[in-house]
Amino acid sequence: MFARAPRRFLAALALVALATGSFVAGYVVREREQAGGRDRSGEMRVVNRDALRPPQVRQLDFQLFWDLWTLIDRDYLRQPVTDDRLLYGALAGMVEHLDDPYSAFFDPEHAKLFRQDLVGQLEGIGAEIGIKEKQLTVIAPLPGSPAERAGLRSGDVILAIDGTPTTNLTLEEAVARIRGSKGSSVILLIRSHAQRVPREVTIVRDVVHIQSVAHRTMTRNGKTIGVVTIAQFNADAVERLDTAVRELLAANVHGIVLDLRNNPGGFLQASVDIAGEWVDRRVVVRERTNDGKITEHRSSGIARLVAMPTVVLVNRGTASAAEILAGALQDYTLAEIIGERTFGKGTVQHLANLRDGSAVKLTIAEWLTPSGRSIERDGVVPDTAVAIPDGTDLTKRDPQMDAALTALDARMRGGDR
Repeated sequence: MFARAPRRFLAALALVALATGSFVAGYVVREREQAGGRDRSGEMRVVNRDALRPPQVRQLDFQLFWDLWTLIDRDYLRQPVTDDRLLYGALAGMVEHLDDPYSAFFDPEHAKLFRQDLVGQLEGIGAEIGIKEKQLTVIAPLPGSPAERAGLRSGDVILAIDGTPTTNLTLEEAVARIRGSKGSSVILLIRSHAQRVPREVTIVRDVVHIQSVAHRTMTRNGKTIGVVTIAQFNADAVERLDTAVRELLAANVHGIVLDLRNNPGGFLQASVDIAGEWVDRRVVVRERTNDGKITEHRSSGIARLVAMPTVVLVNRGTASAAEILAGALQDYTLAEIIGERTFGKGTVQHLANLRDGSAVKLTIAEWLTPSGRSIERDGVVPDTAVAIPDGTDLTKRDPQMDAALTALDARMRGGDR
């Protein structure tokens, strides 16, 4: 049985970024008129001033910060500029200058949207995007999403959003432009792997419901096979996978195909708990922080599927927490990995909620598979490589699933797990 309350569900994430310690531990505020207007003659004051001078930065000249603030407040042409805008811009700038595509600051509004993504519902095009090789890239279109219906595929490069080149956009700026309300549309200029000439794609935004786990059975050569698809490791994935396993075992399945294609990641602890269905109280992933400390994450499940013949499907859209699961099953030879080299995101992000509702997603560690492999950039290399040509209609033919079923036949005949 799975752990019902993962220890770090709201702390550690292995997320591919959907959008983007704190700058000062306190607020910079301005005295305002009662009506809420901008009092340009009011005196600026600082709450929690001592927080500006922690020991490690005591020698920094913070007067530069206030000098610039005063210049903008007094002389900038296009007023009004709100204090919130200046403060959040400073916070975002600090994180952006880490030059890490997975670390990001969220103002309260965007922090709320980000948390909605984690519980499985959002409005937009339904695609995870990130930075790969300094280009805005589609990590994975979500199943049944507007992005998938429009033909976006893992690895597609987004060159422009509504005519604005993405070259100089931060990840969070790009996400803000792509995200929108149901019924509105966005035009993306897309360059695919197999196409030299970019194409424009118009996508109508919609409410995207993310079903984290789905399962079904099928009969093949007289044997019942279970197919489990994990779309994302969000807040309900562990519970849904628990239900799927119980129902598949009740159906007396002889083998399982675990489909992790286009799974962009999610909660680290969810992937560890789910790995516990195969990995019997052993290390699933090791986490290495900037001081060299290594933390082992062990499975706590009862490994109901440890003896079950299993094949795992992956592709270029398999990332982060999904790579953790695939890497562990591969290291322990508990499953054969079939498909394409995965995305290659081997870092862990911590979501820290700040006191005003804003948040920062900060890269705090890299993770290693049980055997010590780093997945960053290189990804998980499949045991059997099977590519899907661009333009293939997967509703009619799925070469990777065909290969997985053939491999599962062999494992069931040979008694391999």
